[in-house]
Amino acid sequence: MHRLMGLFAAGLACAVSAQQPVSLFDGKTLDGWKVVTCEAEVVDGAIFIKGGNGFLLADKQYADFVLECEWKALNTEMWDSGIYFRSAELPGPGANFPWPKEHQVNLRKGEEGAVPGVDKAKCSALFKKGEWNHFKLTVKGDTAELEFNGEQAWSKNGFTPAKGYLCLQAEVPQGGQFLFKNITILEL
Repeated sequence: MHRLMGLFAAGLACAVSAQQPVSLFDGKTLDGWKVVTCEAEVVDGAIFIKGGNGFLLADKQYADFVLECEWKALNTEMWDSGIYFRSAELPGPGANFPWPKEHQVNLRKGEEGAVPGVDKAKCSALFKKGEWNHFKLTVKGDTAELEFNGEQAWSKNGFTPAKGYLCLQAEVPQGGQFLFKNITILEL
């Protein structure tokens, strides 16, 4: 009997440790996201950042995680957006700056995938213009690292606070429209 209970407990521990990513976007609605000072809608199974300067705010804060998503810049001349993570402060009503203060994985032309202090040229070289691009952002402790279209782009320390908001940036007036899809997160 004790052996059977031990096997059951070991199986349960394996099941718990083998967590699966959770979808942050169902491909049909913006459920789970709050649209802040911008326009967004769902088009053909993707979040379409349609207009304005603002962001889409995920409905909870995250600490350690693996975020995966696909994104595509629609403008062929200039593009600018980003993915904010572990953002402690969100801009209030009437703020001069319509986005969180920290930490942004940039999607601006020439800085795709970069954060301050990493090689922007290396990141930008991984970008596929006019195509879907894939990010895998892993954040654990004070370290974050980005895999960009299957290649290691960077690993960097110093990301605090230990928990914060996750946002998709809208910067349409200066950088055009974007699409995001297949957004999943695995909390570590």
